[in-house]
Amino acid sequence: MHLIDGVPHHELPDPHEPHGHASRPLRIGIGGPVGSGKTALVGSLCRALSGELGLAVVTNDIYTTEDADHLRQIGVLEQRRIVAVETGCCPHTAIRDDISANLDAVERLEEELGDVQLSLIESGGDNLTAIFSRGLVDLQIFVLDTAGGDDVPRKGGPGVRDADLLVINKIDLAEYVGADTAMMERDAKARRGDKPVALTSIATGEAPPQVVAWVRERVHEWAHQHGLAHSH
Repeated sequence: MHLIDGVPHHELPDPHEPHGHASRPLRIGIGGPVGSGKTALVGSLCRALSGELGLAVVTNDIYTTEDADHLRQIGVLEQRRIVAVETGCCPHTAIRDDISANLDAVERLEEELGDVQLSLIESGGDNLTAIFSRGLVDLQIFVLDTAGGDDVPRKGGPGVRDADLLVINKIDLAEYVGADTAMMERDAKARRGDKPVALTSIATGEAPPQVVAWVRERVHEWAHQHGLAHSH
């Protein structure tokens, strides 16, 4: 059973029904393996962008609300702007196969807040095959880290290949784990063609400038395309 902040939800929308985007905020999914830095990235983006954009965050964990609780505790946003979904199943199922709980959560949050221009949906930690349904998000960021092995970009998979932005995180740890970041970047670009790759370190809590710039540009493009205000 899917839970949203511990509460079971029924009468959820059909994930196969079309969901219009003419007047709603941009939705970006953030996925990647366990420990790659997804929650840290979400928190840093909230700190960097909350002064200029109306933000909302939906987090996914299997049996807890730990990621949402952490973001609330460190105060990256008002608590009412962060909602947790307990998937009760493999994380990729709730972001790709049966998106109803996440879709319900983000739609309700956007409606209740009323001023959202960007919704971030963080997946629970998963493997290289985890990718968001385009019925749930408009764009997706996939996060790897150097400690996961410098051969991961070469192995590819839907997350590495297809995400709109690939983030290779924890480059500050590369020398300690024997990872070759230049090789990781080269292999990632070979898999991804023209799609962007960002090498980052979020250890200090500061958002990577290149990721902030990419997100900001996507929000402004979305607002322009759909006739929405893009200043908070």
